[in-house]
Amino acid sequence: MTTNDITPDVEQGEAAAPRNADVLKEPVLELNDVSYAYSKGGKHVLEHISHRFVSGKAYAITGPSGAGKTTMLSLISGLANPTQGQVLYHGQDLAKLDRYRYRSHDIGVIFQSFNLLPALSAAENIMLSMDASGKRFDTPKRQRALELLSQVHLPEEYANERVLHLSGGEQQRVAIARAFSYDPQILVADEPTGNLDLATQSDIMDIFRSLAHDQGRCVIIVTHSPDVAQACDEVFALAPLRRTSQRGSAQRGTAQRKSAQRQPTQRRHDAISAVPRTGQRKAS
Repeated sequence: MTTNDITPDVEQGEAAAPRNADVLKEPVLELNDVSYAYSKGGKHVLEHISHRFVSGKAYAITGPSGAGKTTMLSLISGLANPTQGQVLYHGQDLAKLDRYRYRSHDIGVIFQSFNLLPALSAAENIMLSMDASGKRFDTPKRQRALELLSQVHLPEEYANERVLHLSGGEQQRVAIARAFSYDPQILVADEPTGNLDLATQSDIMDIFRSLAHDQGRCVIIVTHSPDVAQACDEVFALAPLRRTSQRGSAQRGTAQRKSAQRQPTQRRHDAISAVPRTGQRKAS
């Protein structure tokens, strides 16, 4: 049995609410016996993963490199389909839904590299995302962009600043505001605090917790940071599939078979070497 043949370890973070309350909630997102391989018949990156994600909570997905964190994020974001099992959004198979609508209405993605347009201002990046969603809003887009910047702790004077003039922490805040500008129910973030100082990291996590607890969103964060994971309500720990030991056993078995095949040849060589050649005297 591989490590991911069972549901990965789930821990409670500092901000966790009682888990028995989650059982009564309808999951906004659910992984149902999900496995994934990059090619047909290839080795699985994820195997038999099952988990429920509810609104109003912040989740951390952790694990070492190669455990499948980014792959899991791609499945949740609708960028890939599982090779086995289902990703369910409000009980419906994501593979059968309108994927463009899901990504432009229901889920917001915060990329590790921000993916902002550097020549545009902070407000313009946010408004462009609102335009792309096709949603209608009660307030003018410019006013909404200013409100969103305030929610990620950026003063109004940053609205007209070009992104290329902003620091990494400021760009991350703009990226978060852009991701929930069209009011998605799910927010996913890939290493959102990777290159930030501790004070900025703490402030970014306060923003994510507020988006979950105060606005009722489902927030899912992929992270290597124990501090970030501990600040979430629930930690979903992935482990890499145990292929090394299996491959090692196979290599040992192959080596043993080759050794067994060489032994008769070696014995024949030794026997031939022991026969004296013509004119050669045996050692006394």
